Amino acid sequence: MSESDDLHGRARQMRDKAKDLQESAEQAADPGERKRLQDKARRLEAESEQVSGMASGDIYPME
Repeated sequence: MSESDDLHGRARQMRDKAKDLQESAEQAADPGERKRLQDKARRLEAESEQVSGMASGDIYPME
């Protein structure tokens, strides 16, 4: 398995985790917990986009 495949797999796992967190946030009754989960989901999604960019050969991180 190449490094690119590893990065694509990692990015996919991060997107899946972000989706799970977003779904949990939608079901959270506590507004503070909902916001915390949404923020974490957004951070993971942004990080997964950077990892995906690295895997595709884009050397410039997204800002």
